[in-house]
Amino acid sequence: MPEGQDSSTQIRLVAGLGNPGTEYVATRHNIGFMVADQFAAQCGSTWERSGKWDALSTKCGPVVLIKPLSFMNRSGHPLFAVAQFYKIMPQEILVVLDDFALPLGRLRLRARGGPGGHNGLESIIVQFGTEEIPRLRIGIGSAPHEGSVDYVLGRFFDEEKPLVRSTIDRAVEAVKCAVDNGLVSAMNNFNPENSRGE
Repeated sequence: MPEGQDSSTQIRLVAGLGNPGTEYVATRHNIGFMVADQFAAQCGSTWERSGKWDALSTKCGPVVLIKPLSFMNRSGHPLFAVAQFYKIMPQEILVVLDDFALPLGRLRLRARGGPGGHNGLESIIVQFGTEEIPRLRIGIGSAPHEGSVDYVLGRFFDEEKPLVRSTIDRAVEAVKCAVDNGLVSAMNNFNPENSRGE
């Protein structure tokens, strides 16, 4: 494995972002939850609600998998609590989230960076006090007009659903690659500038 923090740091915690509650199920903003759910299902893992933090959690092998239940804008609080409990460093976390600046179906892995207008990621960065937190952004397409809040909290259109399903499949593969082979390998395989599937 190449020298350097990015390639040698093991992903120990995967956090899918979304909003709790039936009214938010299958909305664009919750694609992080959808990826986490599919990843857990493929591992044969069952979600549990812990009294220690405001999140659902489970394990996929050695990896802790969580879905914060604090609502998107406060995602940092439960994630920080889980990371402290398991003594996990920010660089060992992979945050899975939606991004309406990316075309629907596009994946983008980064080792660090600002929130890019995403309130959930901003909450996490503020809580940990660092931008050195790996993230997998999943394109949900840009809003067709002003009113991005209604757009991201809305459901995917019927004609988009086949692409959404295949995107979730690819995102789960990207998470697995990051966990098994490291973030750099996942970036090389799944980022649009490197992926032949784009």
